[in-house]
Amino acid sequence: MTATKITVSAIINAPVERVWALWTTPKHICKWNNASPDWHTPRAENDLRTGGKFSYRMEAKDGSFGFDFSGVYNRVETNKLIEYTMDDNRHCEIVFASNEKTTTVTETFEAETQNSAELQQQGWQAILNNFKKYAENSFLHFEININAPAEKIYNTMLAPETYNEWTKEFNPTSSYKGSWEKGSKILFIGMDDKGNQGGMVSRIKENIPNKFVSIEHQGVLQGEQEIMSGPDVDQWAGGLENYTFSAAGNSTLLAVDMDSNEAFKEYFETTWPKALHKLKAICER
Repeated sequence: MTATKITVSAIINAPVERVWALWTTPKHICKWNNASPDWHTPRAENDLRTGGKFSYRMEAKDGSFGFDFSGVYNRVETNKLIEYTMDDNRHCEIVFASNEKTTTVTETFEAETQNSAELQQQGWQAILNNFKKYAENSFLHFEININAPAEKIYNTMLAPETYNEWTKEFNPTSSYKGSWEKGSKILFIGMDDKGNQGGMVSRIKENIPNKFVSIEHQGVLQGEQEIMSGPDVDQWAGGLENYTFSAAGNSTLLAVDMDSNEAFKEYFETTWPKALHKLKAICER
């Protein structure tokens, strides 16, 4: 007998790179993967590759009920498509359709037999709606139009000498140590007003030259010591900072999207526009 297929969909007001990262990163999955406020996902594991496994622990907050939602990936195309088979052998396909600043996420899954198709559609749609809310409100967005080709802006942003120049708006001693290659470790370093070195321990999650760069923050730097766990790290670990370069005629629209940390939100909302205008001046001079 052919299984009943159910489809749910939502238009997310965020670029596909951002949507993909929030959909697939365990830290974020735990924050949006629930259909109602009385449920949560305390744990998520995700080996995002063909043949890889995923497992999300979903529980009622009062501890009355819980289950593992898990399966195996059949097909993964970054920023485009995910197909998987659940442990009960049902299949699901998720399509990410990009339209510049928005992304349409469409899930088509095989229904189970214990609950009505209507109830299942409502539940999956509720989770997707919760994801939409999270994706549209959990990050800061900044953009600027620069009268220069994307290649020049990309190189100017990342080259050590010009990186130090435009990031002075954040810290006069701002610098980095490491590589911008995908998968590489990179340290973002600066001195405080007492001369103490600090910063972030990060890795380059993605780097598509002249198009997209994604930085994943993993820990904090205190002097020469890299701190990878503890209260100071928890507020940053897994946080993403993305740069998107979009051609706009003879100029380039540079967009910056980053996870919102409430304690530093006001600081970034003030400082990022200054840094981007500094970068614009450097690229156009």
